[in-house]
Amino acid sequence: MLILKKLKALILNCSLKPSNEKSNTDALLQDFIDVFEKKHVETETIRVVDYDVAFGVDDDMGNGDQWPVISDKIEQADILLVGTPVWLGEKSSVAKMVMERISGSGSKMNELGQPIYYNKVAGAVVTGNEDGAKHAARDILFSLGHYGFSLPPNPLSYWVGDAGPGPSYIEAEGNNNEFTKNNAQVASHNLVHLATILANHPIPTEGNVLD
Repeated sequence: MLILKKLKALILNCSLKPSNEKSNTDALLQDFIDVFEKKHVETETIRVVDYDVAFGVDDDMGNGDQWPVISDKIEQADILLVGTPVWLGEKSSVAKMVMERISGSGSKMNELGQPIYYNKVAGAVVTGNEDGAKHAARDILFSLGHYGFSLPPNPLSYWVGDAGPGPSYIEAEGNNNEFTKNNAQVASHNLVHLATILANHPIPTEGNVLD
């Protein structure tokens, strides 16, 4: 039976800047949002640093930890897109913290007894003015796949400028880079396509339940 549920996408921008500051990562994420909206996917973007997220690997660290607010949105989403800038050739410290906190819910189960992140798809976006985009994306995508998210083909778009200090994505007009634009189109469409498949044909429980 065809499921006509409205898909939900959650975008976590792991910039070091709060939402009142311009983010190059946000600018590239917009290419994904444009496709999601055309595909009638309900989309929400969170700037993680706007929340008081504690360090740790539990789903709730207590003492005002706001990660459970974000975690609940992840559990309600069909698509998770993680965006990060590159710093010293690595994903941001915020992205690292997000991966650790996502891990904290790794033992939770869905209603079928499978890992909570089953039947959700994930992708990544990386921006910077130095090399390291593929390294950062590899860490993010491997972690999400390990936690139970499904990855479509080519689940990544990135842009990096010349090595060393220099203009970032917005100032360098990275939005005109054909390679980056094409990858954003491919990744966003594949995310929606795989999410639709899993909504109609969830991963079977046989051999896929937690003890």
